[in-house]
Amino acid sequence: MSQQGRALRPVAGAWDVFCRVVDNFGDIGVCWRLCRILVREFGIPVRLVVDRPEYLERIGGDPHIVSNAATGADISVVEWSDALLPTSDTGVVIEAFACDLPAGYALRMAADGVSRLWINLEYLSAEAWIEDCHGLVSRHPQLGLDKHFLFPGFTARTAGLLRETDLRGQRDRFRTDPAARASTWLALGMGAPGPGEHRASLFGYENPAAGPLLDAMAGGDTPWTVLVPEGRSCAGLAAIFGVSLSSPGDAVVRGALRVQVVPFTGQDAYDRLLWACDLNLVRGEDSLVRALWAGRPFLWQAYPQSDRAHLDKVEALLLRLSDGVGDTLATDRLGLAMRAWNGVPVGGDPWTTLLADLPALCVGVERWSVALEGGPELAETLVNLTESRVI
Repeated sequence: MSQQGRALRPVAGAWDVFCRVVDNFGDIGVCWRLCRILVREFGIPVRLVVDRPEYLERIGGDPHIVSNAATGADISVVEWSDALLPTSDTGVVIEAFACDLPAGYALRMAADGVSRLWINLEYLSAEAWIEDCHGLVSRHPQLGLDKHFLFPGFTARTAGLLRETDLRGQRDRFRTDPAARASTWLALGMGAPGPGEHRASLFGYENPAAGPLLDAMAGGDTPWTVLVPEGRSCAGLAAIFGVSLSSPGDAVVRGALRVQVVPFTGQDAYDRLLWACDLNLVRGEDSLVRALWAGRPFLWQAYPQSDRAHLDKVEALLLRLSDGVGDTLATDRLGLAMRAWNGVPVGGDPWTTLLADLPALCVGVERWSVALEGGPELAETLVNLTESRVI
């Protein structure tokens, strides 16, 4: 068995994973997490090809710390180059999020006589149409090579969600270990929560809806601390409060609310932050999935699109969430807050009711998280595809 509990299985060749950094840390965050699982849990050597490798430094992307001692597999990070070519050992090639291969790389795949599995790994979506597109194969009109299209998703008819085998165990051990929690707060420049204090994480784009939510926290009886990683998330909040919020330790207090900037952390530390908070405000694909595995109430901010197509993704997620959580009243109220968080006028005050419903939502989101663990896991879906096909 591997260190994380999955049996190592022979997989043909090394894997090349291609990624272009489009939206700050979203695309590279998913790819880095995928590569880590492939190496640690399946013993697959991976070459991660990325156009902005410096982004890995912010999310804990040191290739020397990601390895599998049992197999010698590790991650090699390579800067994107048009001169890059597949090797004779390359058995699987993944285009993450339709990034397209370098032209010379694709031509070599067609010409060198080595059989490889070519995968286009699409963005995560809760929309129903992806079930009909997941697993489709398209033949390249010039190269004559087949490309497999895989869609991450929330149902058994998709590629599933990225999840380390022992993730729930790590989370639950963390929550029952006071020293581990204290260490997490200390690393963020914080003390432990005071009596009755609730904490939230906020990682997102500039968002006008943040003001009304923070006002609801400030005006209530429950002390709230909102932790904001340094970076883009801080700019909008600084404008709301009219103060400087840019460096770790910067803070502002309004009524029952304290907003504090914390260091931008690597992926493992970010997981612990999500586990420790009572409410998580997240954006993009990677942080959405990690908020789900945290099993705590969350609001997801979809990447804004000019044609407002992102709102269809929000509605699709809310439908899945309603089915998974099961508490109709709580999910209806969460739905109002999620829509408002994404700029949809909903009327009334969705924030006060959201904060009041957090205990019921915590039970429901955890229930959905457990149910999703019974579905497909993305890295394993990819590995199973290689095993079902003769390379």
